[in-house]
Amino acid sequence: MTAEAAILLRASVAALLCALSGCTDPAENSTHEATGTGSVESSVSPPSTDGGETTTSGGADSTDDGAAESSDGSSSGGTTQGSSTGDLPTDCEVATVVGQCADFTECAGSLYQGLCGGPPSTQCCVDVEEVCSVDGAPGACMDVAQCPLRSTAGQCDGPANVQCCTDPASACDPMAAPTPNDGLTEERFSRACPLGMIASDDFCIDRYEASLVELDGMGGVVGSWSPYHTPGTTSVRAVSLEHAIPQGYISGTQAAAACTAAGKQLCTDAQWLRACQGAAGTTFPYGDTLVQGTCNDARAKHPVIEYFGTAAEWIWSELGHPCISQLPESLAITGQHEQCVTQDGAFDMVGNLHEWTSDPAGTFRGGFYVDTALNGPGCLYATTAHNTEHWDYSTGFRCCADPL
Repeated sequence: MTAEAAILLRASVAALLCALSGCTDPAENSTHEATGTGSVESSVSPPSTDGGETTTSGGADSTDDGAAESSDGSSSGGTTQGSSTGDLPTDCEVATVVGQCADFTECAGSLYQGLCGGPPSTQCCVDVEEVCSVDGAPGACMDVAQCPLRSTAGQCDGPANVQCCTDPASACDPMAAPTPNDGLTEERFSRACPLGMIASDDFCIDRYEASLVELDGMGGVVGSWSPYHTPGTTSVRAVSLEHAIPQGYISGTQAAAACTAAGKQLCTDAQWLRACQGAAGTTFPYGDTLVQGTCNDARAKHPVIEYFGTAAEWIWSELGHPCISQLPESLAITGQHEQCVTQDGAFDMVGNLHEWTSDPAGTFRGGFYVDTALNGPGCLYATTAHNTEHWDYSTGFRCCADPL
């Protein structure tokens, strides 16, 4: 299928979905940069994994006595390789450029998620200057003479001969439901708080943006839920995991239920602001002056336009597409931006994903990986354009709780 035919097909599908479910005109919703509806429920259920949460991922900081306690009560002294079995690849490839599978902290090149197996912290490190993608296939900007695959113009900076080189066979499959967080578990970071949480003022808050685990009818863990698919009516529970892919594609109603299932609740606006700003009331988690790139806050290319290859109005009704946040250099793993941390030790409260609060009228805060300024700077960013049933690729959450 040609690129033009693919765009026409997407437009036809989008028009049908719009007619069935109703679409929001971006011009009518200026308080949310990425407007539209994500109300089309996913028909894909992620594969279940036996055993659920079985392996501990070591925390960046320690508990009060210097040891990180995992969800089974044991101490952990580092990150394991998740629950994967067999040998993991050491080499990876993007558009014929060979890279190495390595921990993200050890990479001096460009990082690509989802190409190496193992935990999300193990990523494909490739020596390329500019990352790109076409139709959901990860790519690299290079001279067309060096690309034996498909070269696409308009995706890269520089002269006309520098284009995005991709392998169409590696494109994101929207019907797949990857569960990259399998094997990761919550840890205890504070004796005063439940697992996965830290103390902030007189309450506890998730240290990391939340992920989900699926529950059976008895409340037992079936396995991790795909962070790229809305949970719909599936029974899920919130977990706060280091170096995990956090859950997007979630409504305020779903997020509140996931927190409740964990014995927690969505943070109030006052709690969320106190945790983000710290006792000093700073504008950003790290201070009063914006340092761009400290948080995952300023992706140069809009991922929706990049994925669909057009800026036509119909794409804003497709904000629930599961491949949007799987593009290179989009959604980061929790804690990847190590300096984007609050005074109390919560990560990613600005950027990465919008975070729902308990406001019954519908509020999400902090901005996301494209924008942290349109609706207020840093911690003061607040979107109020949607009710709590709204969800799209950019909406996430974290929970609060009373101290133990």
